[in-house]
Formats: sequence, structure tokens, C-alpha cells
Amino acid sequence: MKHINSMTLYVPQMNCAACVGKIEAAFEKLSQPGVDTQLVARVSARVNLADKQVHIQGDISSELAIVTVASVGYDSELVLDSKLASEKKIQAERAEYRTRIIQSMLGLGLGVPMMLWGLLGGEMMVNNPSQQLAWGVMGIITFILLVTTGGHFYKGMWRALKARSANMDTLIVLGTTTAWAYSMLVVVMPSWFPAETRHVYFEASVMILGLINLGHALELRAKGKTSEAVQRLIGLQSTTAIRLTDSGDEEVDIAQIRLGDKLRLQPGSRVALDGEVLSGESNLNESMLTGEPIPVSKSIGATLSAGTVNGNGSLIYRVTAGLTDTRLAKIIDLVQQAQTSKIPIGRLTDKISAYFVPVVVVIALVAAVVWYLVGPAPQISHALVVLTSVLIIACPCALGLATPMSIMVSVGRAAQMGVLIKNGEALQTASKVTCVVLDKTGTITSGKPSVTDILLLGHDSSTDSQAAASEQLLLLVASLEQHSEHPLAQAMLDEAKTRELSLVEPERFNNIQGKGIVGIVSGVELAIGNMSLMVMEGISGVDALQDEVEALAQLGNTPVYVAREGRLVGVIAISDPVKPDAKDAIAALKRAGKRVILLSGDKQETVQAVADEVGIDEVIAGVLPEQKQAKIIELKESGEIVAMVGDGINDAPALMSANVGIAMGDGTEVAIESADLTLLTGRLSVLADTFALANASMRNIKQNLFGAFIYNSLGIPIAAGVLFPLTGILLNPVIAGAAMALSSLTVVTNANRLRHVKLS
Repeated sequence: MKHINSMTLYVPQMNCAACVGKIEAAFEKLSQPGVDTQLVARVSARVNLADKQVHIQGDISSELAIVTVASVGYDSELVLDSKLASEKKIQAERAEYRTRIIQSMLGLGLGVPMMLWGLLGGEMMVNNPSQQLAWGVMGIITFILLVTTGGHFYKGMWRALKARSANMDTLIVLGTTTAWAYSMLVVVMPSWFPAETRHVYFEASVMILGLINLGHALELRAKGKTSEAVQRLIGLQSTTAIRLTDSGDEEVDIAQIRLGDKLRLQPGSRVALDGEVLSGESNLNESMLTGEPIPVSKSIGATLSAGTVNGNGSLIYRVTAGLTDTRLAKIIDLVQQAQTSKIPIGRLTDKISAYFVPVVVVIALVAAVVWYLVGPAPQISHALVVLTSVLIIACPCALGLATPMSIMVSVGRAAQMGVLIKNGEALQTASKVTCVVLDKTGTITSGKPSVTDILLLGHDSSTDSQAAASEQLLLLVASLEQHSEHPLAQAMLDEAKTRELSLVEPERFNNIQGKGIVGIVSGVELAIGNMSLMVMEGISGVDALQDEVEALAQLGNTPVYVAREGRLVGVIAISDPVKPDAKDAIAALKRAGKRVILLSGDKQETVQAVADEVGIDEVIAGVLPEQKQAKIIELKESGEIVAMVGDGINDAPALMSANVGIAMGDGTEVAIESADLTLLTGRLSVLADTFALANASMRNIKQNLFGAFIYNSLGIPIAAGVLFPLTGILLNPVIAGAAMALSSLTVVTNANRLRHVKLS
């Protein structure tokens, strides 16, 4: 039996919040004492009601997962191919939409004329044989419609009963069947009932089913829009590619492509799988992944991402990632995981909903009994109306959809903006952020620094001698730096490449986090880094170039100290240009009322120069990674809700300690893994929009929950007849059915507003 770490199941019959509670509870039981621990170590399941999917994490087989879902009354199937599953789901929803529309037309087609007959003075009582015959025929027709237009509700109730549970279908079936059964009993045995209670309610049964089916159809249509963003991402996946072989080009299915295969990318075509360019030049549109509208130039050695679109050039590239390992696949997976995640208020709602149905059945029965025992005549008719109305109006559909629908739309819209949100809780926390802490290199600046000056100590001042000494120093430095992942290291490597220097392999290399590197190249012992490294290594002569270093720092340059055999021999000045949109992005954050702090390991002068350029007032400079983390914790303890934005390995501790960690998508994998949100594009301008979207999302969720709670809180007492003493009117079961259908539709429609809400 095959065990996997994660899987997704599609559960087509899942339709209410009670379903969510039962399925999640079933998986929770697997981790409790008494379960075979060889099969299951720890299992967690997140249910996406809006998408009808269950995302499972843990050491569990797909067979056991399907059996677990079946144990609470639902059929399910394993999702192996997200694109195929998405297409299948869309087709299934379209077919279900057509079916529900037909069912609603049939139900309303019979129910509306019967209701109009009663409203216009027609007889709805059974007092003679001719009425008995006429209503008997209508009862049979109504029964046929109950089976055809409401069959799926009966099947759902039966599955729930077999699993010893109850769901939304239970309430609908009990309500409509009770109304029909009472009416049919009146038709068959009218003598059993007092004359004033021989009222039939056939129109209520079919109209309720017609209205609920119509509500489900409209809900399906609106739900389709909530997942448009993910569907669009899934649609970016190619199905075929052109592979280069010894016998020529061949078009093959993407599943047949293996790592290392060479593919041809034609003009206007979409990249099939992640790869590295082997030959050719072209501009690629990556906006579908990053939100960055400007095409990106690609040449030999550049990386390609699946789903991006080629311009007019032709490229040959080597495949570097399989279908499930591409950047696009990971983005889709992250978005889907975020859409199924719970926020604290959502988890509470699920727990309430899980117990909601049985409680409602009890309330309906108690209310009916009270009306039968102490209510006004005709007691039995009033009791039936109350029973049916309470059962129908109490369905917790709106309550169950309130949170997940808003999260789905928000996460999808964020993905379109070029922002990956890891989970719903991060979205909720982002809405409360009061302080934004920004790293400098790669966040405020472009992260592509370049060497501006090489200052030498103790060398002949002649031009030729200086040039030779500079190149010799750069050769040693770049040879050691080729093993470093720091952005400043790349600047020195780029400079060495420009000067066409032939690098050598170092004999020893050691990275000292937050300070620099030490090692041996060609027998020469080197120490390269900031002033902290020089002090730690006991380097002499560090004050010799201080005036020149300070002058460069005033201009925003970062000094890299180079020591040879324990003595300072030079300083390499590196400048990292500020991103074009950084100043506007900082201004937008300030307008939104955020406190903005620039936090960097660079020298105070360098960091201050960048801060002055972009308009940041608070600066914390010269800090090590653990000190960055300590500053974040200090801010949190002072009462701030902190968002940390960074892109490097040294930012990972701070990202994890912040209330919300935000990684730049072009940063390191470690930073991205440590973060709650990832900006796929290097643009900071989306930062303020992300916080605005988080605020809008939480407002939307609160609106949905308020509406759903108010609906159920007021709907049940009204259906039970609390207003009867004041108004003399009982809630018609048909009105209850319409209200129930409308409540879910309202929640879905309100959530969809997030797709177009203005952020700035």
C-alpha cells in the first residue's frame, strides 16, 4: 500500500458546513489512541467547501483516506492531475448547473400555479370526494417531482444516516416530506382530521425544492467566479511541447518529458516546463506569474518558468524541473492550500455548524409540539407549518460558506497581483499590521549590486600598478566569493567576469553568517566582509582607509573590507541601486498609517543614505541576523503587529519571528519558505495593495458572518412563530425556502465583490 505525504480528494456531494465538520473530525480520529500507528502517524485534513476538495497531510494511504471520507457518508476520488481535475470539476459543475435549473423549473412550474390557485381564492381544503380525487392526483404528481427534483437531497440524507450523522439534506428532506406526507394523509383519510385542519401543502413541498435548486444553481454559477484565478493559473500549464531528438523535432505530451530533455520554444508559444536556456535570445512575458508587465529578456544561461509566454525570438532550453516541481505547479499548490486554510473565526464557525443540524431538528420538533399542545386552532396545521419552516430556514449553508468563499477570492486575487499567500491566518494577521520592517538589499534596492570602486592600501600610486593590483585583489576575492550566496558576492563575480579574470578554486572556504567569509586561495589567507568580521579576526590597519570609506558610504555605497594574511589590503565599494518604485511604495505604506523601519546589516551611513532616498525615517543598521530577529521580537513586545519584508538567508529568522513574514519572490528559497507571504515580482508597490486587500478581505468575512449569524439567529425564532402573538401571521414554508436559498447566494455574491474591490 502506497503512503504519501499529501493528497487532495474531490468530494462532489459535500454541500454544507456540517459536511466540513464531519470530514475533518473523521481524519482527526485517525490520530487518536487506538488507531494503528503503523498506518497513520499524524494526519490533518483541510476541507474547502467552496471547491469541494479535501487537502490531506500525513502518513496515510490514498485508499485509507477515501475509506475515511466514506465512513461519514461521502464518495470521493483522488486528484492526481490538477489541470485534469480542474477541467473535470468545471464540466461537472456545468452539468450540475443545468440539472438544477431544470429541477427548479419543474418544481416552480407546478408549485407556482398551485400557490396562485390558493391566493386567488381556490380551494386548498379536502372536504368532499371530488376535492379528494383532484388533490390525490396533485399529490401523486407532487410525489413524482419530489423524487425527480429532490432525489439528490434524499440520497444525501441516506448517506448521512448510514454514517449516523445529519446534514443540510436532512433538514430539507424532513421539511418537504413532512409537508407532503401530511397533505397526502389528509387526502387519503380526511375523516381523521377536524374540518378546519384538512389543508394541503403540496405547493410548499415542490416550491421549496424549486427555490432551493434555483439557489444552488445560482450559487454554483457564482462559485465558479471565485476560483477563476486558480483556474487561470492551471490553464497556463501546457499539454504538449516540442522535443529535440536525434531524428528531428517531435511534438510530445508533457507527461513524456524527462529532466534534461531539450525543448524548442517557438515565437508566441508558452514555456512547457521550467528550464535553462541553451541557445537563442528572446523577451518573455512573465506577468501571469509575477504581475510584472514588462517583458523579461532571456539569453543563454537564463532560467525559464513554465506558463510564461515567449515573444518573437526562438529558444532552445533544457528541462530542469518535472511537471509537479515547476514554479507554476508550486504556485498553484500554494494558492490552493491557502484557499483551504482556516482562520480562527472560521474554525469556530465549522465547530458550531457541525452540531447545528441535530440541534435544529430538536428545536423544530419542540416548537411543533408546543404549537400542537397550546397553540390556537387549527393546532395540527400550525404545528406542521412551524416544523417545516424551522427545518428549511435553518440550513447552515451561508454560515459554512461565509469564511472560505472570501478567502478563496482574496487569495486568488492576490495571486493575480503577484502575491502568494501561504494561509488564511496570514491574511487575517496582515489586516492588523501596524509596523512594516524592510530589509535593504534586494528589498528596497534592486538586489543586483555592482562594484563602483576598489581602494588599495600600501601600493604604488601609478595607474598601471594600481590597475594590476586591483585585478590581482579582485581575482583572489572573486575566487573565494564564488562559493557565497550573498548578493554582494555576485557583484564581485560580475566584475571579475567583465574583466575576463580566470578564477581559481579555493583551498578552504568558511561562511560567517552576517559578517562575511574567510578562506585560502592560492595559498593566501583571506578575510572578506564587514567591519565586524575585521574585528572578530583581529585584522590590523582597518582605520587606514576610513575617510575614503565614509565618503563612499555617504553616497550609498557598501564597503567590503579585504584582509590578506591578517592585514587590511583594500576595500571594495559596491552600490546597489534603489528600486524605481520604492519611494512611491514607502509613501503608500505611510498613507495607510503604517510605521516603516529600514533594518539592515550594512553600515549606518550606507543604510541612512538609502533611507533618505526613499523617505524612511527610522533606521536600524549594522545588525546581525540574530539581532534582526531580536529587533522584530522587541517591536512585537512593544505592541506592534509587525510585518517583516526580506529576501536573503540572513532574513529567515526575522521573517519567522514577525507576525507576518513577507519574502521577495526573487530572493532565496529559504526566505520564501520562512515567509507567510511571497511577492513574486520584485516590485514593492504591491505591498500596500496587499495590506489593503487583507483589510478588505476581513471586512468581507465579517459582513458574511454577520449576515449568516443574523439570518440563522432571527430566522429560526421567526419560523418557530415568536411573532405570531403580535402579527397573527406564521412564516410560510415557501418563504423560508426562498430565504434559505437567498442567504447562501448573498454570501457568495458578497465574497465575489473582492475580485473588483478598489485597493488604492
